Amino acid sequence: MSSASGIPTPGGGGRPRDRQIDRAVLDAASALLDSGGYAQLTLEKVARRAGTTRPAIYRRWAGRAPLALAAIAARMSVPEAPDTGCTLCDLGESLGVFLGAYRATRPDVLAALYAECAPDPALRERYLAVVVEPSRRAVAATLAHAAARGDLREDVDQDQVVDLFASLVQYRTLFGDTHLSDTEAESAIELVLRGLAVDYDALLARSAALELEHRGGPDAPHVHLPG
Repeated sequence: MSSASGIPTPGGGGRPRDRQIDRAVLDAASALLDSGGYAQLTLEKVARRAGTTRPAIYRRWAGRAPLALAAIAARMSVPEAPDTGCTLCDLGESLGVFLGAYRATRPDVLAALYAECAPDPALRERYLAVVVEPSRRAVAATLAHAAARGDLREDVDQDQVVDLFASLVQYRTLFGDTHLSDTEAESAIELVLRGLAVDYDALLARSAALELEHRGGPDAPHVHLPG
């Protein structure tokens, strides 16, 4: 049995579902998305590659969009937001989390999948929950930590700042050929923080000191996205 958004849920009785089939189907869907994009994802191809049948897939997911979302969710890992006391460093790490979540899937796949999910409220909600919200929460938590330390101006609307970073990442994903690069992300962080920080020079000095300590050189970048 599947929920309205296509995510498998326990049935009301009968034979337990084979988890090995679940894993094989998700792996097959991921491989097809990587190799051919969303247009090439069909339940027939997934069933053939996973060594199962279309009815077995339909018992778990209501169609290819719910299946694609489940496959993306299975390999999308979003760790906890860092809190080292260095706002520039932590924001770089958090935006790196955002980028890492998106880079796990081809931009054209996410764009095509969203186009299919958008008209359906349940699928759209699931897309946002899987693809967008986890990494947004990481950036939001980092901004909250920075504000609590007194690094950000009191009049800063943190939700709006999250939207600024999210819009940059998501625009490139949905309308560009490539994901946002680390260099572009680092530039965006520095640009935004110049307008938000109580004392940007102090943040920069703190970041530079930590980079010097951890990387052992005076020419290390002040903001570093995890690679």
